[in-house]
Amino acid sequence: MTAASAVDRIDLKILAALQADGRVTNQALSQVVGLSASACLARTRRLETDGLIAGYHARVAIESIRPTVVIFAEVTLTRHHPSDFAAFEAFAMTIPQIVEAAQVSGAFDYLLKVAVGDMRAWRELSDRILNSDLGVGKISSHVMMKAAKDFSGFPIAG
Repeated sequence: MTAASAVDRIDLKILAALQADGRVTNQALSQVVGLSASACLARTRRLETDGLIAGYHARVAIESIRPTVVIFAEVTLTRHHPSDFAAFEAFAMTIPQIVEAAQVSGAFDYLLKVAVGDMRAWRELSDRILNSDLGVGKISSHVMMKAAKDFSGFPIAG
C-alpha cells in the first residue's frame, strides 16, 4: 500500500490545516480536525515519518532584507542521457542562488528559479553554468517583474 492510499479524510484535514499554517499548535489543530490532542499528534508524526509532510518553512520577504532579482531560467542540455540529468541536478543542488529547479517536458529541459542580488550576479552565474562541463547548450532568462501569486500550498481536497 502506498502512502497516498493510506491517507484518510482526517489526514487530509491535518495536511490542509498545516499547509495553511505550519505554526498551528497541536491543540488548535486537534480542534480543527476533531480529534483528541494525543491522537492528532500521533497522526501528524505518522504523516511526517511517512514523508507526506516534507518540512516546515517560513516564507521570508527577501526583498525586505536585501536587493534581489528573481530570474526564471530555461536550461537546455545538449545530451539527454540519465547521467547528464543527474550531473546537472547535482550541480544545481550546490548553488544556493538556485532556489528551485524542475526537470520539465517541452522545448527545454529544466526550469530554474534563481534569486540573485543584481543582473551582474545573474550574468556571472549563467556564465558559470554555461562554461561548466555539464553539457548545457542554452539558457533563456526571464526576469520576474512581480509575483502575481505566491505559492501558498497544493490543493489538498478533490
